[in-house]
Amino acid sequence: MDVGELLNYQPDRGAKRLRAGDDDDDDPRNKKAGRELARHLEGDDSEDPSGDRKRILEKLMDDDEDADDQEGEPVDESSVKKMILTFEKRSYKNQELRIKFPDTPGRFMETELDLNDIIQEMHVIATMPDLYHLLVELNAVHSLLGLLSHENTDILSFKDVVDLLQELTDIDTLHESEEGAEVLIDSLVSPGQVVALLVQNMERLDEQVKEEADGVYNTLAIIENMAEFRPGLCTEAAQQGLMQWLLKRIKAKIPFDANKLYCSEVLAILLQNNDSTRELLGELDGIDVLLQQLSVFKRHNPATAEEQEMMENLFDAMCSCLMLAANRDRFLRGEGLQLMNLMLREKKMSRTSALRVLDHGMIGPEGSDNCHKFVDILGLRTIFPLFMKTPKKMRKAGAADKEHEEHVCSIISSCLRNLKAQQRTRLLSKFTENDCEKVDRLMELHFKYLEAVQLADKRIEGEKHDMVKRGEILDDVMEDEFYLRRLDAGLFVLQLLCYIMVEISNSGISQLQQRVHQILNLRGGSVKVVRHIMRGESPLPTLLEAERLYEKVK
Repeated sequence: MDVGELLNYQPDRGAKRLRAGDDDDDDPRNKKAGRELARHLEGDDSEDPSGDRKRILEKLMDDDEDADDQEGEPVDESSVKKMILTFEKRSYKNQELRIKFPDTPGRFMETELDLNDIIQEMHVIATMPDLYHLLVELNAVHSLLGLLSHENTDILSFKDVVDLLQELTDIDTLHESEEGAEVLIDSLVSPGQVVALLVQNMERLDEQVKEEADGVYNTLAIIENMAEFRPGLCTEAAQQGLMQWLLKRIKAKIPFDANKLYCSEVLAILLQNNDSTRELLGELDGIDVLLQQLSVFKRHNPATAEEQEMMENLFDAMCSCLMLAANRDRFLRGEGLQLMNLMLREKKMSRTSALRVLDHGMIGPEGSDNCHKFVDILGLRTIFPLFMKTPKKMRKAGAADKEHEEHVCSIISSCLRNLKAQQRTRLLSKFTENDCEKVDRLMELHFKYLEAVQLADKRIEGEKHDMVKRGEILDDVMEDEFYLRRLDAGLFVLQLLCYIMVEISNSGISQLQQRVHQILNLRGGSVKVVRHIMRGESPLPTLLEAERLYEKVK
């Protein structure tokens, strides 16, 4: 084996983390890679006239013996400083020799192995986040990022740096020392283009090679950790090329793997509560990419639990995108409504999430065009059977009845608010079919959720009474908690149902108004109770409008 083959050799590095129950031999931080490389270096000395192979082999064996001697040494601030300074020294020496002998790898290969060894040792710093400030003060972070920008991704230190940064930014470790974590993250992002650097590295890696695929996975982990610790980084990360790379990787025509799953997860994180990233995705034709990937699940269920998780991540990303009005137009032009409607009809695992996407796409005044299009593509024929009865297959898939009924009622209420002229007439006529059976179902759901909310109110009032007796003060935090409990009991669904009752009663179709009042009287309900539910209980302006409509009905 010549020196060129030695530089191209890539030992099996194993998994990026040691999992519970695994043997120590699978740990990428042990000396297994070194021993495997040593075995490849053994051979006929006549093939190594320069003596490089023999010298490197002796170096590897010496390193194994030194590592065994140092295993029991305690690690403290002094030893960490020494470790970092050793890293800086070896990094500088390696860089110097690479510049001096760019065409003679044998002259700097020994320094490459020295650098690899010290980076492996530095993994211990990830267990002491309170000492992260030493990495910054001694300029180690800058040097690590410098190694990431190296033009040769085959060098051992490149992959080791990615692994080390992933360990250092592990979210659980960061939360162990907020002060140390802040210092580290500040140092990583201070150059201003750290994510761009990480994205450039991922573009250079060949995922057909297992070690490089692991490098992509660990790089995504670094980005996720930083974004989770500091959510404000999401906008900056997306603008530095991450969003474009994620979309490109997700739509790549390669078999499903862990990296594609991770890409979908990171994409969903970037889009949470962030209009800037939502707008960027829309500008990059991301809506079409998401629709293309989701269309696979129109007639086929995910093959594995991991693929199902990816599907849900993509649906989450789509729902986040539709919170931006401009993306609803892109969703409409990309025939997203038709795809979601087909998913509802096909009765596959994607059905529940498709219902959620429709809800996000049609809610509010910005969803008016989607509501009209939904009626035009005969969506009412799809949504009303789901309104009449929760499908059993949805229950088997783990979707709660309340979640299903909430999305269906929200879609119908959005249509009642946004539809005009002929489309509105078609919607109202649905409630008159089969002797107003849909009105009967509406009132059934109304009393179901009314009972649940009243029961929750009774418990809350009892707790408030006990608090007063104990002399405790009812503050805003407790009021918010009580309100959330009412929502969990079904308050929002109850408000949606009341809004639908108001709309159809005020539609000018006497048959509908008479049936609503008939069932209210029969079940002991009243307009006063409905008004109380609508008044001041919800932030939705549609419900305030509904109260005014009820005044007209009176």
